[in-house]
Amino acid sequence: MNERDMQKAALRGEPSYVWRDGQQRRLEMIIKFAGERIHRRVLENGCGVGMYVEKISALPKEHRDDVSGVPSDLRGTQSKGYVIGLEYDFERARDAKVNSTKIINAAGESLPLPSSTFDLILSHEVIEHVQSDRSAIAEMVRVLRVGGRAVIFCPNRGYPFETHGIFWKGKYYFGNKLFVNYLPRTLRDKLAPHVRVYSRRDMQKLFDGLPVKFIERTIIFGAYDNIIARFGAFGKFLRAVLQFLEATPLKVFGLSHFWVVEKV
Repeated sequence: MNERDMQKAALRGEPSYVWRDGQQRRLEMIIKFAGERIHRRVLENGCGVGMYVEKISALPKEHRDDVSGVPSDLRGTQSKGYVIGLEYDFERARDAKVNSTKIINAAGESLPLPSSTFDLILSHEVIEHVQSDRSAIAEMVRVLRVGGRAVIFCPNRGYPFETHGIFWKGKYYFGNKLFVNYLPRTLRDKLAPHVRVYSRRDMQKLFDGLPVKFIERTIIFGAYDNIIARFGAFGKFLRAVLQFLEATPLKVFGLSHFWVVEKV
């Protein structure tokens, strides 16, 4: 990874380029909590190179529109299903168009979309990178229809590793850094000013005053595909143990928050 790519990874995260067990597991979680909404009007807010847009678009459903661009009925009339991806980074938005032509290049804090449009919004490890996470959440709620749901994954402060690297003496160090997120907030944010991390209380504050009800609020571990690829059976055992902990109080040490909210 060259210096420019490292800086982009620091500021905006590194999207998934290969579909593996971890992505598949999260897609199944999205489908479970979306219900029939997955076949209606869907927005991925922060789509990276468009892998989830591609997979959701390919879900079998006879009534999903087969259109080549953003549907002409986007602004409020009756519509069949479609999936739109929104990505802030221009180069990634361009790459995402390889998987789908329905890609918008814009910021999540100011969605160029009409209110009460979508039945489902996916925000996958994105809000920690935006300028204003509160604004990004409020915008998602604005463009949801009543009864629509937002599915949100974002970093858990209880996870022992900061997965986005740190800055030290003006230099960026990429990769997992142990116990950074356990430091006092002021010191932690000096080491990782480029990315947020969330406690349950932090998450709750993002939704204060917004017209939503909470469908799911939990914490999950990763799939550890890289460890499995390197260590085989040991990696699979580690995955099984950690994902088992999701059903116990030890889930507080998990990788990501998984929240589902419904607009009321």
